[in-house]
Amino acid sequence: MKKAIIPILIAVFLLAGFIISIPFVNDNSARKVENELLAIPLPEGTEAVESLSKAGKLVGNGNGMQYFGAVLLKSTLSLEELSAYYKDKLSYGGVKEQRTQKIEVVDGTLSFKTEVKDREGYYIIYRFGEGVSPFSRLDLRGR
Repeated sequence: MKKAIIPILIAVFLLAGFIISIPFVNDNSARKVENELLAIPLPEGTEAVESLSKAGKLVGNGNGMQYFGAVLLKSTLSLEELSAYYKDKLSYGGVKEQRTQKIEVVDGTLSFKTEVKDREGYYIIYRFGEGVSPFSRLDLRGR
């Protein structure tokens, strides 16, 4: 009887460890998207002010995890110039003018910490990425 308890305890601990690891793996997938954005060389006259990432249900309806990365830029370039620079560098993403701290390209309350209120010259580059299966299907934040 005692010998049967040890394999059961091991199985319970392994299952609990797997369940606990799900959000960490998905958060790491979102950080990879953020790091990919940070790895893109900045155009002249542009600096990265802040970056962030988020894993969860971020846009639209239905089930499924989404992985989002964003970088707040301060630039002397125009939106058109930045868009042209990042055109081939941002698959599943884009460049937008950023006039507030709130990130408008996702649903919810995701925002930068940097105060941006009605200032010119601030832009966001953002991208959606992919995660690791089966972790992406098992995270309750994607529902």
